[in-house]
Amino acid sequence: MRCRAVLLKSSGLTSKAIGEQTEMTHISVNSWVKRFESEGIKGLETRSGRGRKPIMDCSDEEAVRIAIENDRQSVRKAKEAWQQATGKEASESTFRAFLSALARDIDA
Repeated sequence: MRCRAVLLKSSGLTSKAIGEQTEMTHISVNSWVKRFESEGIKGLETRSGRGRKPIMDCSDEEAVRIAIENDRQSVRKAKEAWQQATGKEASESTFRAFLSALARDIDA
């Protein structure tokens, strides 16, 4: 989308027209064009630290393993044990997704 906005701007379209085509505001279009002009193609990449931070990450792996080892039959109980151990909260679907990722890592 960012590249497209820059290319459309270079073809002479207004920022407002580009915004309508790309579903961006004209202010965003101008910002991306300025970043492209100052930083080149690298300026269009998403910078680190952007976006929502994950609820569960590699620091939770050990606590999740312990919780699962203590109660292999109930994901709900394991999730509750993990929440008590870490002070974090996650939905059951997030917890299950993390377990699936752990299982894929073990299989690999």
